[in-house]
Amino acid sequence: MGIHNFFFSYINNFFLIHLLFWMGSGSSSDSSECDLFAGEWVKDASYPLYWPETCPFIEREFRCQGNGRPDLIYTHYRWQPLGCKLLRFNGQDFLERVRGKSIMFVGDSLSRNQWQSLTCMLHSSVPKSNYTLDRVGDVSIFTFTDYNVKVMLDRNVYLVDIVKKDIGRVLELDSIKGSKLWIGIDMLIFNTWHWWSRRGPTQPWDYIQEGNQIMKDMNRMKAFEKALRTWASWVDANIDPSKVKVFYQGISPSHYNGTLWDEPCANSCVRETTPVVGSSYPGGLPRAVSVLNSVLNTIKKPVSLLNITTLSLLRKDGHPSIYGLGGPTITDCSHWCLPGVPDTWNEILYNLI
Repeated sequence: MGIHNFFFSYINNFFLIHLLFWMGSGSSSDSSECDLFAGEWVKDASYPLYWPETCPFIEREFRCQGNGRPDLIYTHYRWQPLGCKLLRFNGQDFLERVRGKSIMFVGDSLSRNQWQSLTCMLHSSVPKSNYTLDRVGDVSIFTFTDYNVKVMLDRNVYLVDIVKKDIGRVLELDSIKGSKLWIGIDMLIFNTWHWWSRRGPTQPWDYIQEGNQIMKDMNRMKAFEKALRTWASWVDANIDPSKVKVFYQGISPSHYNGTLWDEPCANSCVRETTPVVGSSYPGGLPRAVSVLNSVLNTIKKPVSLLNITTLSLLRKDGHPSIYGLGGPTITDCSHWCLPGVPDTWNEILYNLI
């Protein structure tokens, strides 16, 4: 074959063998057979991947240590899949892999949670790299200028549109005009769920519409499904898989009922400092998971699910609780402290790409 070709064949095989080693073999000889989302949390003193002082732009609602949280045990856990190992996040390698490309998170404050996590993980990996942080309308844009990489957030809590009409604000389940912002993006990570149960003053719409039918309200789970189907149709009609990678964040859970993790005396996540032991959650999965899965199964274009529900359910300790935006007057068991659980979502994203 010639010494030149032999050398490069040797090098390629060397790196392939080591990649498979780090991705893990466990009981399987093929790392692709491993379910990265089935596992357990283990203590690891080498975590977290960054500290708040190395990420000065964490928003206050996620900055639990800065808000007075005294315990740090929750930051020292690593997700361990049952049949393989996760490749540890390498921010510089991530940036090289996506050099010249754009990444956009689309969704509610849980998308913002993951977006902030990724910007912190990347910035702390290349702290001397230049960056800019801008906001254009509802889109926040974090640009790593040395790599020409944009990590963006489009705040769009329902994915479908809310339109102002004479009768008031109308949530249109079959309209997705906001999608014009998603065209031309190289990687899209979508999310919607938490706002579908909102009622009262925090509900941002007055009526809900499907086709020509306008209603004062409807079953929220059905509305969630209809909106997801509108989004799924958009994906099939607009995504070129050879150019764009599409992910769905999955259903991020809340912890307001201790009975669900076999601690009936716990009214919420307040004072929870350790994860649920093991790899299964006593309370089972939220109903929204089955709705999401049923819609994803109808999409013809490839969409990767970041199936973060179970691994996040196990982290009853990972929420801001009384160390969030509202302080001790508001208990937040929906969002996540940073550093924290969303870092693992992004570590898995890194492994998938």
